[in-house]
Amino acid sequence: MVNKQLPKNFEFAKAEKQWYQYWEQKGFFKPRDKTDAKNYCIVIPPPNVTGVLHIGHALNNTLQDILIRYHRMLGENTLWQPGTDHAGIATQYVVEKELQKEGTSRRQLGREKFIARVWKWKEEKGGAIIEQLKRLGASCDWSRTRFTMDEGLSAAVREVFVRLYEEGLIYRGKYLVNWCTSCGTALSQLEAELGESDEQGQLWYIRYPLVQGQGYVTVATTRPETLLGDTAVAVNPEDDRYQKLIGKMVRLPCTDRTIPVIADAYVDKEFGTGALKITPAHDFNDYEIGLRHKLDLVQVIDTEGKMTGPVGKYRGMDRFDCRKLIVEDLQAQGLLEKISPYPVRPARCYRCKTVVEPTLSEQWFVKVRPLAEPAIDAVKTGRSRIIPESEAKKYF
Repeated sequence: MVNKQLPKNFEFAKAEKQWYQYWEQKGFFKPRDKTDAKNYCIVIPPPNVTGVLHIGHALNNTLQDILIRYHRMLGENTLWQPGTDHAGIATQYVVEKELQKEGTSRRQLGREKFIARVWKWKEEKGGAIIEQLKRLGASCDWSRTRFTMDEGLSAAVREVFVRLYEEGLIYRGKYLVNWCTSCGTALSQLEAELGESDEQGQLWYIRYPLVQGQGYVTVATTRPETLLGDTAVAVNPEDDRYQKLIGKMVRLPCTDRTIPVIADAYVDKEFGTGALKITPAHDFNDYEIGLRHKLDLVQVIDTEGKMTGPVGKYRGMDRFDCRKLIVEDLQAQGLLEKISPYPVRPARCYRCKTVVEPTLSEQWFVKVRPLAEPAIDAVKTGRSRIIPESEAKKYF
């Protein structure tokens, strides 16, 4: 008789691995091909191929696994479809970091070689998160694992894109976006991260001389380099200090341009001097004001963070180097009234931490309302349920 003694400590990692391999070998995670049974399927929200699991993944995937195992025990044809997301820019960033260590860059490699390098990285290191899901015990049918750049999926994306375009639901246009000058891509609001605390910045008070008569309008700004793209100075229509100046023209410092003084209720009378420089091509609030007043969009910072457009001698300079020179020039011309300390919290790229630049960019957009209406109707008529029901208000 074989003497089997229990180990003093339970080796959970060994036991879990053993049982998980057994489940996979027996095909317990595969759908049962039973024609008389209900079908039940969950497509896993594909995690980024560059990522590792965090507590949110653990919660979300545990809930999915509970549902899958429950319906599997009911005898239904059950499939939990796994896959990973190519996470384009995130993957690019990781690979570029490796190239940097090797003393080269994607530009030096060229497009084709860089793409080949990305695919090589994906094959060698891109499966870590799948292994972590297995360690959690996720009962996905791993034989069906897909990747968002698989040829079949890419073809489907192109097909849907063309259909939506032909239906007039996709269009292209210029819009102000969060732009990372380092990664060279637009960022969503979630990807443009604000710091947890303020940084020490400055408020520059700059004089804009009146075109006719004596005097000037003083504006306060945290970004003097953007004045090169100003197309107006705005004041609050109820601010008595500026009533007589509305409609007048002022000279734009460091340029040969003149711009109007306009009235807009957005302007906070208590901030700075109560006069606001308007740079529609490099500030989201200014962009909205520009649309209301039909102002020109003058882009003066390009996608690499260099000065561009009608900026004279500042052309080609880094935006922050330009800031320093602009301030020096304003001082020399007697147009810098004062500088005050001011707390700022600039948005930064969530990957490389570069300060985000609001930039005009030609982007593709989807008309969401026509697509959302059937989904909203499905919830209102009870064909789809949101649990708990209190969350339905957010959905609408």
